[in-house]
Amino acid sequence: MLQEEVINHLISEKGDIPFVVLMCGIAGSGKTTFSKKLEEEGFIRLSIDEEVWSTYGRYGVDYPREKYREYLDESHARICDKLLKFIQENKKIVLDSSFWSRSEREKYKQLIEENGGKWKLIYLKVDDNELRRRLEIRSKRFDANAAFPITKEMLTTFLKGFEEPIGEGEIVI
Repeated sequence: MLQEEVINHLISEKGDIPFVVLMCGIAGSGKTTFSKKLEEEGFIRLSIDEEVWSTYGRYGVDYPREKYREYLDESHARICDKLLKFIQENKKIVLDSSFWSRSEREKYKQLIEENGGKWKLIYLKVDDNELRRRLEIRSKRFDANAAFPITKEMLTTFLKGFEEPIGEGEIVI
């Protein structure tokens, strides 16, 4: 599907029960850009990168790099708390996170369903060469959504470790 078609479809979801969009994709796939478009349309955007940044500061500057995994896990716990609050308030929410593993995606889907919400999984599938190009541009920034440069080696690791959603109710863009 085309990105604009999907955004229009998500915006048109009826507001009778809480609705959560789970963004999924490798670094550089466009999750934040897509999420911000939904935010402009009234969705509450929860960003794991921005949660880490606002709580702990800058990667490798305000905290040591080896603390990143610990801080990421703590930030996921806070994001879950916020998510539950917004579900209880019957909001439309977009979760801006990579959702690398099927088990993580399933955990969030279950959490949403158990609390009376429904979800859509949006998978931004981007060619490896395009990811490299985008990440090269992104590496010139230093903000919450580009907290550290993704090297070619890191991207290779990300690509090898990413569990592509297949048969999980995903919408592929």
